[in-house]
Amino acid sequence: MDDLLSEKEQLEQMRAWWSEYGAYVIGGLVIGIGLMIGYVKYNDWELQSRLEASAAYESLLKQVSAGNLDAAEATAAEIQTDYAKTTYAGQAGLAMARLYMDKNRDQDAVDALLGVVDGDADDELKHVARLRLARIYLYQDKAQDVVDLLEGEDSPSFAAAYGEVLGDAYTALGRLAQAQDAYQKVLVDPLSQGTVDQQLVQWKALDLPEIDAEASEPAEPEQIDAVETPVPETGGSE
Repeated sequence: MDDLLSEKEQLEQMRAWWSEYGAYVIGGLVIGIGLMIGYVKYNDWELQSRLEASAAYESLLKQVSAGNLDAAEATAAEIQTDYAKTTYAGQAGLAMARLYMDKNRDQDAVDALLGVVDGDADDELKHVARLRLARIYLYQDKAQDVVDLLEGEDSPSFAAAYGEVLGDAYTALGRLAQAQDAYQKVLVDPLSQGTVDQQLVQWKALDLPEIDAEASEPAEPEQIDAVETPVPETGGSE
């Protein structure tokens, strides 16, 4: 009899608990299922978005290769608007910069590369864009812009390429000691193999005008020889 009462008490407790918390349990299940469905749908949407972005980028590459500027600009704008968070947005900027240079529109190429450098691209793409931008600045005779862009950039895999371009910029600015130092760092960089033409860098270093060490040192103040003041002779007989 006691066991039967105990079971009834347990059932009553369960009913009371369900009456109080059942709505929360059902709500939690509904939310959990909804989140699961939403997660699956989001993954499907993201995959579809990436596929569409990839297809658009393939079209862009064909248009760039064909030199079709109007179509390429429209496709690049679509990629950078609709797929701005994908890696294809940065790659589209690089592709358009190349096409602009082919069309002798170097300032448009600069703008395209600045969009990559200042945008949401990954670090690798930004380094590629920064290097290409620096080379265009050299082409535009803007050596100081190269220095402003590359000085302080710390990337072991791009250090040699950056160093060569910096050396060229320093040379153009007449900062020969810094140019020599930049070239020498490239030549001793173990990662420079395959990233720069070391023989060309060697030639650039050897071709630098001889640095006048004395001229580079600060001039010492001129010493003024003391002028002896004649001592007046005193009068008197010997």
